[in-house]
Amino acid sequence: MDNLFAVIDGAISFVYSFSNVADSTVLLVPSSLAYHMEKIASAIDMDVETTSMVLGLFMCYPCGMVMAALPYGRVKHLFSFLLGAFLLQFVLGKQWIHQVITAFVSYTCFLLLPANVNRYLVPLFAISYCIAGHVHRQYTNYMGWDLDFTGAQMVVTIKLYSMAWNLYDGELIKKGGDLPRATQKCSKFAIDGCPDVLEFLGYIFCFSNVLAGPAFEFNVYQNAANGSLLYNPDGTAKGKIPSRVKHVLVPLFASVSTLAFFMVVGSKLPVMDPDDPQKNLPIPLIQYRSGEPVLNRWLYFFVAAGCNRFKYYFAWKNAEGACNVWFAGFEGFDDKGEAIEEWGASENVDIWLCETASNVQMGTKFWNKKTALWLNRYIYTRTSGSLLITYFMSAFWHGFYPGYYLFFMSLPMLTACERIGRKKISPRLSTGGRFSPYGCLTIIVTHTFLAYCSAPFMLLSWEWSIEMWSSFNYAGHIAMAAFYISCSLIPSVPKPKKKAA
Repeated sequence: MDNLFAVIDGAISFVYSFSNVADSTVLLVPSSLAYHMEKIASAIDMDVETTSMVLGLFMCYPCGMVMAALPYGRVKHLFSFLLGAFLLQFVLGKQWIHQVITAFVSYTCFLLLPANVNRYLVPLFAISYCIAGHVHRQYTNYMGWDLDFTGAQMVVTIKLYSMAWNLYDGELIKKGGDLPRATQKCSKFAIDGCPDVLEFLGYIFCFSNVLAGPAFEFNVYQNAANGSLLYNPDGTAKGKIPSRVKHVLVPLFASVSTLAFFMVVGSKLPVMDPDDPQKNLPIPLIQYRSGEPVLNRWLYFFVAAGCNRFKYYFAWKNAEGACNVWFAGFEGFDDKGEAIEEWGASENVDIWLCETASNVQMGTKFWNKKTALWLNRYIYTRTSGSLLITYFMSAFWHGFYPGYYLFFMSLPMLTACERIGRKKISPRLSTGGRFSPYGCLTIIVTHTFLAYCSAPFMLLSWEWSIEMWSSFNYAGHIAMAAFYISCSLIPSVPKPKKKAA
């Protein structure tokens, strides 16, 4: 084990030896800006990294207006790349070099190697680089909550992973013949040949989603940036171009509101210790060790976990509005030339449907939607529908804290309970819509069990996660097992017989 740690330490020292080279690449952010950011962060009592992140997200709105006003094509691609590079340097400093390396190596593969090879090689490289970042973070700063490059790297990983399969699908479609089911399902995202370097960089470093996502497909970016989303090749509009106002202001209002809620309410109901989350015991475990009644502890954690979601709502809704400023969220026109009302291309979360989800599938569908689509399109459908591989990939993508795996490995059990309940119980009790008495019960049960299963995701460490579950006597797992066994003994509801013609 000591030899392994020595190898890891040597590898880290070798990488760190290039620190001066990485420093020299930070060309877009003046050094004096760091001094001003420290003053702003001190004034609002926040750390510099978080302050820079929040400011960087809001900067995307005026920059989106510039993007919308620029000529279509190469000028937009260049602007998207340079501004994305600026934001990464502004928030991450020299750590932005990791996104540069990942993009450069992947694009070289796209240029030199066949798509049949790249569909495996590029995803393997991208996810491995992301994993290496997570391992480094956990090895050098275990349980630390400092902002580093891994968040942006997760977004880049999805983009590169998807693009490798898009290029492969595009090649299969060009060849013709019978297409695999996964290719047919993803055919509208297929890419006909490797994009030029400016298009590629504009997409990978796209300013409006490079910091926090959502990582939409390449052709979503391409169509918005080259004008084909709104205009025909002859320059005529494909239909009446819709107003962006609602689709920008509503997400912006949601973003500001969720940020305010998190800062005012969520800050008073923390899950982790606010003074030192890295070392001090989480609040729910402090309550447990101090003898707080189980119902009080559960109610505190249930509400605190809900408040914790609002920091994600803030980032995702902010990015959604910023993308919509330059029409990247617009889904185009229908066959009649009417504008499609739903701007779903940039939407990463539906807060209302997420908070009122009546089953696990619905909860995951409307939470971090673009990541869920990536897992569905490029992992689940490419592995013949393996939930286990899909959940493991999701865990790898998030990192290697034991809490992630305890959470994701609990979801198949919860999903199995949901499926058998829908088959055996719902036909007997469901007599109304989502907000009928039975519907409300399923919402409460779903969120109760999701909160229980997700506790390790927030606590991260094995010891804290197991102690958290044991503080409730593993009631969630016992209840799920009992429910599944009980439902297995219930006969299925017979399907109604079809009337004779």
